[in-house]
Amino acid sequence: MWADRLILLPVTILAAWAILLTLVDLYIPEDRKGITASLSALGLVLALLANWFGVRQPQTAFFGMAVADGFASFLNTIFLLSGLFGIAVAYDYLRRQNIARSEYYSLMLFSISGMMLMGMAADLIMVFIALELLSIPLYVMAGFHRDRLDSEEAALKYFLLGAFAGGFVVYGIALAYGASGSTRIAGILSAVQSGSASPVLLTIGAVLILVGLGFKVAAVPFHMWTPDVYQGAPSSVTAFMAVGAKAAGFAALLRVFLLAFPTLSDQLIPLLWALAALTMVVGNVIAIAQSNIKRLLAYSSIAHAGYILMATVTLGQNRLMTDAASAALFYLFAYLLTNFGAWAIVILLEQQEGKGLNLQDYAGLGKKQPALAAAMTVFMLSLTGVPPTMGFLGKFYLFRAVLEGGFIGLAVIGVLTSLVSAYYYLRVVIVMYMQEGEPLVNRDVLVRWTAALTAIAVVVLSLFATPLFQWASQATLYVAK
Repeated sequence: MWADRLILLPVTILAAWAILLTLVDLYIPEDRKGITASLSALGLVLALLANWFGVRQPQTAFFGMAVADGFASFLNTIFLLSGLFGIAVAYDYLRRQNIARSEYYSLMLFSISGMMLMGMAADLIMVFIALELLSIPLYVMAGFHRDRLDSEEAALKYFLLGAFAGGFVVYGIALAYGASGSTRIAGILSAVQSGSASPVLLTIGAVLILVGLGFKVAAVPFHMWTPDVYQGAPSSVTAFMAVGAKAAGFAALLRVFLLAFPTLSDQLIPLLWALAALTMVVGNVIAIAQSNIKRLLAYSSIAHAGYILMATVTLGQNRLMTDAASAALFYLFAYLLTNFGAWAIVILLEQQEGKGLNLQDYAGLGKKQPALAAAMTVFMLSLTGVPPTMGFLGKFYLFRAVLEGGFIGLAVIGVLTSLVSAYYYLRVVIVMYMQEGEPLVNRDVLVRWTAALTAIAVVVLSLFATPLFQWASQATLYVAK
C-alpha cells in the first residue's frame, strides 16, 4: 500500500496540502489572506518536484487502477503549471472584484488533484472518480461571484450539464463492463483480443463515454455550455478551466480510446473524424460574430478542441498512435502558455460589473500599453498558428500525424479553419493598433508578469522546441498489466 502511495505521490501531496490549507486558513487573519495564495503555490511546487523526480519507470498502483508513466508525468506538469498560473492571475483579480475568499485556492488544488488522477487513470471507474473530483470544485468556482446573476447562471448551467454528461460516462462504463467483464483498460483490451467481448455492446459503451468526455473538452455538439459559462464565470476561473479541464478531458480521451478501443477503429474513426471536423468548423465560424472577448475566446477554445481531437483518428494504427499522442501533448503545452497569456490580458482590462470585455475596449492599447499589446499580438498569432510561435509548431505536429495516417481531408479542414480563425484573432490586433481609444488597464503586478513570461515563452520555446517535443515523444502511454 505504501508503494502505491509513492507511485501517486504528486497527487497525494496536493490533495493532502489542500486539506491542510483549508484548516490552516482558519487561523490566518483576514487582512493577510495572501498567505493562503502563497501556501497554495508552494504546494503546487512541491507536487511538481515530486512529479519530476518521482517514479522513473511505468508502474501501476491500487491493483492496476492507476498508472504512473511518461504520459501522466507530462500531463501532471501541465496541470500543476496551470495551477501556478491560475493563482498568479487570480490573486489581484479576486481582490479587485471584491470576491477574494481563501477557499478559492483550496478548491483549485482539489480540482487539480482530480485532473492528475484523470491523467493517471488505468481503470474506467478511476476515470469517473477523477472526473467528479475535478468537476465539482469547478462548479463552485464558476459561481464564485455570488453577487452577479451571470456567475450564478454559469455555475448552475455547468453543474446541470456536467452532471448530465457524467451520467453518459457512467452508463458507458457499465456497458463496457458488461461487454468485456472488466473496467480496467488492460482488461477490456485483453477481452477484445481474446474474442470474448461483445463488439456491439462495447461500441455503444465507447460512444457514450465519448459523449461524456466530449462535454468536458467542449467538442461540438456537446459545447453549448461553453460560451455562457466562460462569460459568466470570473475570468480567473475561466482561464484555469479553459486549460486544466480541457487537458484533463483529453488525458482520459487519449488513454481510454487509444489503448482500450483500438479494435473498434472501423466504427469509431468515422465518428471521431466527424467530431473533430465539426468542432473546428463550428468553433471558428461562430467566433467571427463575437464582440465580447470572453465569448470569442470560448469559441476559440471549442475550435482548438477540434484540432486536438484530430489526434484520436489514428485509432488502431499502432505506428501512428504514439506520434499522434505526442503531438496532442505538445499542443496542450503550447495551449497552456498561449491561453493563460491571453486571459491575463483580458483580466488586466476587465473592470467592475463586467466592463472592459468588449473588443472596442481594446482600441488604443497599442499606443497606451505597447508591451501588453505586443504580448496580446503574440498570443493571437500563436492561436492562429503563425510562426514563430508555439501554436504554429503544435498545429504542424498535429497535421503531420493526421497526414501520415492518410486523413488528408481532415487536415485540409484543419488548415482552412485556421485561415478562418485568422480573421477574428487578427481583428483583436487591428483594434489595438489601428483604432483610437483610451483603454482602462489595471495595475495587477502578478497578472502582468504572467502575460510577459508566457509571451516570451511562446516565442522562445518555438525557436528551441526540440527538447520539449522529445519529452512529449517519450511520454508514451503504458498499458497496465
